[in-house]
Amino acid sequence: MLFSEFIDIVQVQLQKPLPGLEAHLKMASASRLRLKMQPNEKTRRSAVLILFYPFRQEIYLPLILRPKYDGVHAGQMAFPGGRYEKTDENLIRTALREAQEEIGIKAADVKVLGTLTELFIPPSNFFVLPVIGKLAYKPDFYPDPREVEAIVEVSLEELKDEKIIGATQLEVRGMTVDAPFYDIQGHKVWGATAMMISELLTVLRN
Repeated sequence: MLFSEFIDIVQVQLQKPLPGLEAHLKMASASRLRLKMQPNEKTRRSAVLILFYPFRQEIYLPLILRPKYDGVHAGQMAFPGGRYEKTDENLIRTALREAQEEIGIKAADVKVLGTLTELFIPPSNFFVLPVIGKLAYKPDFYPDPREVEAIVEVSLEELKDEKIIGATQLEVRGMTVDAPFYDIQGHKVWGATAMMISELLTVLRN
């Protein structure tokens, strides 16, 4: 499929009702389902960028590996993104700004196609909005070493391969968590990022 054809399909699909919770639950951890934590007055807003670009006649998107540090999401795979700042006109701007800061893409070159369903992340008490965008070219990445240990470029075909779906037990802050995951180039992608990927793939299949 040509990249332009794929982008046209994405734009059409994003105009339809989003699968939201139904798709999220397919990749939700057992602890999330059990605890049923809800947003509160201290919940903050954030956004991530799901960025498609063409490369070698295929369609790709970048994931990042967070460095190991003393934080909730240390060492995890994620989409580039971060918290809303008062200087951001909206959450779409948040996603573009954070992606530019973290992986060095040119935010001005990104065409925003739409958004997926906002997702609550209990451990960090954030609502996160997945923003979908496209670049007409493969970007040069310049990761911020404070925020990004590695960038993992993933083809859409790899992401759609159901053989990469698994389940495991993870040790998270002293707790054992049963979690489904996507095995992407040797990295276990689980939690909120996996839930966003599940909704993305559901949207593309519908």
